[in-house]
Amino acid sequence: MKFSERIQRIQPSMTLAVDAKAKELRANGEDIISFGAGEPDFDTPEKIKQAGITAIEKNITHYTPVGGIDALKLAIVNKFQRDNNLSYKKNQILVSCGAKHSLFNLAQVLWEKGDEIIVPAPYWVSYPDIIRFAGAKPVIIDTLSSNEFKITPNQINAAVTPNSRAIIINSPSNPTGSAYNKEEMEKIAECALRNKLLIVSDEIYEKVIFDGFKQHSICSISKEIQDNSILINGVSKSYAMTGWRIGYLAGNEEIIKQTAKLQGQSTSNPTSISQMASITALNDTEADVKQMVEEFQKRRDILLSCLLKIPYVECYKPAGSFYTFPDFSFFYGKSFKGKKIEGSVQLANFLLEEGKVALVPGIAFGADKNLRLSFASSIGTIKQGVDRITKALRLLE
Repeated sequence: MKFSERIQRIQPSMTLAVDAKAKELRANGEDIISFGAGEPDFDTPEKIKQAGITAIEKNITHYTPVGGIDALKLAIVNKFQRDNNLSYKKNQILVSCGAKHSLFNLAQVLWEKGDEIIVPAPYWVSYPDIIRFAGAKPVIIDTLSSNEFKITPNQINAAVTPNSRAIIINSPSNPTGSAYNKEEMEKIAECALRNKLLIVSDEIYEKVIFDGFKQHSICSISKEIQDNSILINGVSKSYAMTGWRIGYLAGNEEIIKQTAKLQGQSTSNPTSISQMASITALNDTEADVKQMVEEFQKRRDILLSCLLKIPYVECYKPAGSFYTFPDFSFFYGKSFKGKKIEGSVQLANFLLEEGKVALVPGIAFGADKNLRLSFASSIGTIKQGVDRITKALRLLE
């Protein structure tokens, strides 16, 4: 069987693979604690579920317009005005089957062979592969824990070439939990404008923020910046709706039009039932979101405290999202039963086999010194999981 060149440019998602492996081991009777999940462990709030049930009962189960129903687009427009002080029209919104789908569509419409897209590392695992699938080249810029994993204007300037087309900014970040403040956003935005880079702002974790951090969309800095940006968001993370598959793009109406054309020839419309549920999510569940975020902050504090008790482990304190990204590189070069730990993949495999704990190797995010731990699980599970990690690491020589 001959496969296309484009499909051979990309790799399977390692985060999904880790989660699937943990579930498989559990199904086979293994007692596995997983820190791999990239989704809230909370149930979708009742109001949202009821909106979906009502949609079924009212037979809202047929095709909708390709880019989403007007009522949902209006809810998104209102959300931008209310939460982000951003003004968009309905023809500047495209609803897709998740934020990943939104980014995939965008990449296919805008980028091709010869284009370069700047991606700060650590990055969400799918950014480079989505760019490669479009034929473009991801230009990876390493950031440092000492700088809270934030890219600087000087780094952007150094990476720009005549082929540079865009920069992806993810704040709060998966996998690090890093988040840019308003002043930092302004400097990046000014740099992008000077270098004629389109800003792709992934804001899927915008509501999962801690310690009173003030979230600012880079698009809200000025009308000029907004016009030079594409904003990606969705309902998955903030509203515990990962399985409902609703994401959305906001930006230049011609880009939205072309992206809708692609969607019309691929998936067509997002699920009608999920669209109706998402209207309720955006309009009427802030109390539910606040409750989830408060619990996430408690879990973050406990997980961070436990991790920092492990000798030689370092970890940045996340400002948002529901991940920690500790540095385990001290343990590289050590061995267990003749098997040497040479990087994050080997360490993750060791911890799964000997500690019965699933973590995602940092190399999946472009940072081999680290492993990602999600704190989307109970406090008891978090404590037990870190205890297992600690005991397993003591076995290394």
